[in-house]
Amino acid sequence: MIVEPTVNELLKHAENRYALVIAASRRARDIAKGDKPLITTDDKSPVTIAAEEIADDKVFIV
Repeated sequence: MIVEPTVNELLKHAENRYALVIAASRRARDIAKGDKPLITTDDKSPVTIAAEEIADDKVFIV
């Protein structure tokens, strides 16, 4: 479960929850397949890494 960043913080970077979920899941899938994270983190969960990348404006939701 994602604790930080919160869903409300992440929604500032997306038009709606649907767009946020799609973007985070696509990025998490890429990380799980071997893409390097765009941020420095100790976390191992691809979903949490993807969420942190979105919060840090490293991944943009179109």
